[in-house]
Amino acid sequence: SQFHMVNESEVEALLAPLEPLHTAVEDMSDGCGAKFDILIVSDRFAGKRVLERHRMVNDALKEVMDTIHAVTIKALTQEQWEKEKQ
Repeated sequence: SQFHMVNESEVEALLAPLEPLHTAVEDMSDGCGAKFDILIVSDRFAGKRVLERHRMVNDALKEVMDTIHAVTIKALTQEQWEKEKQ
């Protein structure tokens, strides 16, 4: 079977159900799709602890998680994102 490499736009597409206001997905593995840095801003994260937010992101990505070796997730609400941008 052809080993499918996940790209940044596929990861972004899978995050769509979380209704992100902003996403930034960066392939940190020189294009081999094994390590991603993900920033996702969504009000769906409001009132959720970091662990719960990460679980939501991991669940959204579950169909490609076996091809990704490492994911760094930063999951913020819009309010947190606005503060961080300042």
